[in-house]
Amino acid sequence: MIYNPISVTELNKYIKGKFEEDEYFANVLVEGEISNYKHHYTGHLYFTLKDENSLIKCIMFKTYTGHLEFEPKDGMKVMILGSVSIFERDGTYQLYAKAMKPLGMVGDLRAAYEELKKKLEKEGLFDEEHKKKIPTYPKVIGVLTSNTGAVIRDIINVSTRRNPNVVIRLFPVPVQGEGAAEKIAKGIKFMNEQKLADVLILARGGGSLEDLWSFNEEIVARAIYESKLPIISAVGHETDFTISDFVADLRAPTPSAAAELAVPDIEELKLKIIGYENRLKQALIQKVQLMRLQYEKCMQSRVFTQPLQKINEQYMMIDMKLKVMEHSILQKLQIEKSSFQKLVLQLDTLSPLKILSRGYGIVYKEENRVKNIAQLTVNDKVTIRLQDGEAKAKIIEE
Repeated sequence: MIYNPISVTELNKYIKGKFEEDEYFANVLVEGEISNYKHHYTGHLYFTLKDENSLIKCIMFKTYTGHLEFEPKDGMKVMILGSVSIFERDGTYQLYAKAMKPLGMVGDLRAAYEELKKKLEKEGLFDEEHKKKIPTYPKVIGVLTSNTGAVIRDIINVSTRRNPNVVIRLFPVPVQGEGAAEKIAKGIKFMNEQKLADVLILARGGGSLEDLWSFNEEIVARAIYESKLPIISAVGHETDFTISDFVADLRAPTPSAAAELAVPDIEELKLKIIGYENRLKQALIQKVQLMRLQYEKCMQSRVFTQPLQKINEQYMMIDMKLKVMEHSILQKLQIEKSSFQKLVLQLDTLSPLKILSRGYGIVYKEENRVKNIAQLTVNDKVTIRLQDGEAKAKIIEE
């Protein structure tokens, strides 16, 4: 049988590949005690993590040490998030730490934090419907933070750079230590009662969970919730979340970012106004062009090119209607005339005068027409009407 041996390097590389294929080793959370701690001049941290029965070598590269909120020491119990892999040169596996937190008091604070968070969330203090809108163009920015340190300077620098006309009104409060939470809550209440700002920024720099604890106190959370002024919470670093962040109307990852969110950039505003002005001008130009085209089209219509055409057409219509009316009237007259002639003919036929023309006469006694002989007596004077006139007569015999 022929064997094909592999090198040690190949073996270690193969084993390393197996580690990397297992998703469990990509993100593990391990707790233990630090020993053999060494902070290398390159910025990397080398140490061993152990418990009662075992140990594992650990390394935290400089890339991740910047996020540490404490200085590790031998004998310190910690919790580490990292990945497990093999160091090919030595053939040993080790833990590559990405994040590290001290245990002990931190665990108690974390439990209290989670308990208060659940309580306030259940009461509705985190609900979006309660969030107030941050004013678009505030005139006064109220800041609650320490009057010393980089936080207030960063907020002032960012705010004045974005808009030099905005007013920064600082209400100095302690941001950590005994009694800090009460003073922060009183500051929020005072700024509301006196209406000293359009929007408030609650800010402090980064720190450990203990350092940020004042912003996890219930008294501060309720003061933020009851505030009539909108509040931006900017506590700690981007990865830090406090109870204040959940209750506030807006959360900023850093104090500088809070200033950017609260204060509009006046240069951007100017550019926006210029953009609106250009759009308005363009819209007006297009409107004028459209109206000009409509005007030209209108002026080419017959109403303006032949203004009397419509009137003449109406005259023609009147003439036509007059002719129809005249014809109708003449026709009506003709019909009426024919009817009249018929009636005259009928009347003439029945006329007493027509009878007289045939040799008959009418006898009147005084004003009354004589119809029979009984109406007459001897010596009565009568009038006899004939066709061509009247004659007087006297009755001489019955």
